Parts: sequence; C-alpha cells; structure tokens
Amino acid sequence: MPDKHKVVIIGGGFGGLNAAQALKAAPVEVTLIDKRNFHLFQPLLYQIATGSLSPGEISAPLRSVLRNQKNCSVLLGEVVDIDPAAKVVVLKDGARIPYDSLIMATGSQSSYFGNDAWREWAPSLKTIEDAIAIRHKILFAFEAAERVHNQPEERREWLTFVIVGAGATGAELAGTLGEIANETLKHDFRYIRPEEAQIFLVDGSSRILPAYSEQLSRKAEKSLLKLGVRFRPNLRVTGVDADGVTFTTTGEGGQPQQGHIRAKTVIWAAGVTASAATSMLAKITGAETAKGGAIKVTPGLTIPNYPNIYVVGDQAWYLDSKGKPLPGVAQVAMQEGTYAAKSIVRKVRNEEPLPPFKYFDKGSLAVIGRGRAIAHVFGVDLSGFPAWLIWLFIHLMYIVEFQSRILVFIQWGFLYLTHSRGARLITGRAADEIPDGSHTMKAAMSGD
Repeated sequence: MPDKHKVVIIGGGFGGLNAAQALKAAPVEVTLIDKRNFHLFQPLLYQIATGSLSPGEISAPLRSVLRNQKNCSVLLGEVVDIDPAAKVVVLKDGARIPYDSLIMATGSQSSYFGNDAWREWAPSLKTIEDAIAIRHKILFAFEAAERVHNQPEERREWLTFVIVGAGATGAELAGTLGEIANETLKHDFRYIRPEEAQIFLVDGSSRILPAYSEQLSRKAEKSLLKLGVRFRPNLRVTGVDADGVTFTTTGEGGQPQQGHIRAKTVIWAAGVTASAATSMLAKITGAETAKGGAIKVTPGLTIPNYPNIYVVGDQAWYLDSKGKPLPGVAQVAMQEGTYAAKSIVRKVRNEEPLPPFKYFDKGSLAVIGRGRAIAHVFGVDLSGFPAWLIWLFIHLMYIVEFQSRILVFIQWGFLYLTHSRGARLITGRAADEIPDGSHTMKAAMSGD
C-alpha cells in the first residue's frame, strides 16, 4: 500500500490552522510545525496590551485544537532550511521532515523601515511578549508620574504617549489608551489626574485608517478626539529614543519642518514586513518578492516553478480583481489556507485543478473604543454602536475555542458596564525602574 501524500504546514496562525482543518477528511498525512505551541488571535493582541484581556483568553493550544484530527500531527520547532529538490523541511534541532506538498503560513513581523534600533524604545505589537511589554510601559508610566507629581516637566513626559501608525492597530490602541486614562484609572491615583494624559497618534498619511472611506475616517477621528487622542497627520518619524519622537512634517511654503514630542512611552504600529522564513524561502526558490518582502505567487497560490509549495497569508503577494494587493488581514489568510488545502486534495485525487484563487471580501472593521467602531461590510459603511456590535460578534466567532469565547464575552460585558480592566498587571522588576521622586513624596505626605 503506497504511503499517503505528506502535507507539511509551517505556521499555526489563521492560514496554517485553516489549511490543517480543511484537510481533516483528506487522504493525506498532515504535519503542522510552529515555534509556538499555540494559535494566537492577533486582532485582539491590543487588548492584552491594554489590560482588557489575559493572554490565555485569546490563545489556544494547537494540540488541543487539532486533537480530534487523526491525520494531523503537531510539532514544536523552528524551520531553518527548506530543500525543494529533496522535498525536506529542516528544523533548528536538525530534524528533517519530508513533504510532498508544503504550505508556508508564517505570517509577518513588525517593520521599523531599517531603523531597528528604535525597537528598544518603541515596542511593536506582534506577539504576546510584545503585548505584555506594552502593557508594562503603559501602566508603569502612570505609576512613575505619581512618583514625580511635583515635578511638572517630568510628570508631563510620563503622561505623554505617542503611537506611531494610524492603521487599525494604532487607532485601536489609541482609543483604548484614551479609555484607560479617562475612565479606568480616573480614581486610582492620589497625586495625578490620569485624564490629563496626552495621547498622540502620528502617521505619514493625511488621515487615520486610510484603508477606509474618508467619511468613516473622519468619524473615527472624531471618536478618538472625544477620548483625548490627538491625530498628527503628514508626519514622518525620523528618530525614536528615551526622550520621545523626532519627526519632520511640511511647514509653511511646503518646506520640511522638524519637530519633537517629548514622551516616555512610544508604541510602534507603523508597518509590517514578511517573516524571516519568507526571505529564506524566496532566496532558496528564486521567487520574486514585492515591497515588504512578500512572495509573488501564482493564481494557484504557489511559487512559480514549484507547484507543490503554497504560500498563504501575509507571506503571499496576490492581486485582487481590481489589481490591488490583498490586505494582510485574518480573513485573507483563512481563505487562502482553505484554498491551498482544497487544491492539494484535488491533486491527490487526480481531479481537475481549482480555478484561480478569488478572495471574497466580507468587509473590514476597526474598533475605536467602548461602543465605538467603524465598519465596511458588504459594501455598506457603518459607524458607532451598530458597527461595534458587528465587530464584537465577528471577533467572538473567530476565536478558536468555545471556552475562550465565553470568557472573552464575560470580560467584555464587565468592561462595558464598569470600565474596569482586570488584567492591569505590571510584570517584571518594575520597582527597579521607578524614578527618584522620594523627596516629592515626603513633601506630599508632610503637607508641604
């Protein structure tokens, strides 16, 4: 009896997990490889960063998700090499995993546009560790401001927050940060007023959420303004350090003008680039890449000259029916992963190949704050509370495990009713970072 067709999937995100699940009833052997043992619901990472949810509520162990799929094995490991000629994937520990068909779904990573030194001062939001680091920075800033409340200039720097990038992640972070300052922490401190925090959302474009219509963009900006968020358009960041953000913008007469925002807390949400695995695969196969490093795939989502290597999700550069590259969002990765799986099944069964991949755009959503969102769904623009309800329902349905859906729904219910965020934990050795404000505290306690 011949061996079953071996399918190796690299990456357990939306694309990889959907591909594995779509192969459940197929006559193939599936091996899913990921350097993490869990699937992460990335669209809600910003809620970890702002203390609304805990990491376990938006993560699901891959083995648990796939435990009833008898034709699928899960391996914890990091891919360091691929041999297309021998059809073998090589892991960091030296293990060699053979394949007949390969699905690459390793996603993307944050891009600092060649300025990786900024990462030290402006963490991005791609992993749970990133989210926890950002949560630490945000909550610690208020604690530090409390310690130096009698030093106006330093207090102002601690209470100034800059978010670089006005796409969905930046807008969602800014809105939630506004809620934290104006509602969640409003009565928690004795010497500072958190609602006096300055929150700047900066971007090189002329409006926030440029992927949406101008009307929805304006409504989102108005919602953010009500939460104390100030949008700074047409601003190009030229430096990030311990003192804040340096930028250039267009001054009077169209001349470049330099500026600086003093801030102790800077968060990076400005761009993404293909994963390291994508660069490795492109080099090995000689595949052409687009801006950002994504691989230009065929209409069947394969690499040219390598019909058994599929690339899905953020790794793939593919044009829609209007000639525009598909966005790097979850629903694109999910549909591409399912398509790749179905295409492999057709090949195994010697059936007619699938027609070229066609993306079905169900719409896009961005939440601005509690009860505030914008949405473009099936050609219709929505904003405010109706859009927020749609956002809530869709995100709950996309969370992998049913138990997590219930937990997140309960957490959101408490958040909506009480403004409370139960995961406001400052982890690590925070006491070592506290600024020296001992003399101001003594003065405050003595009544001076």
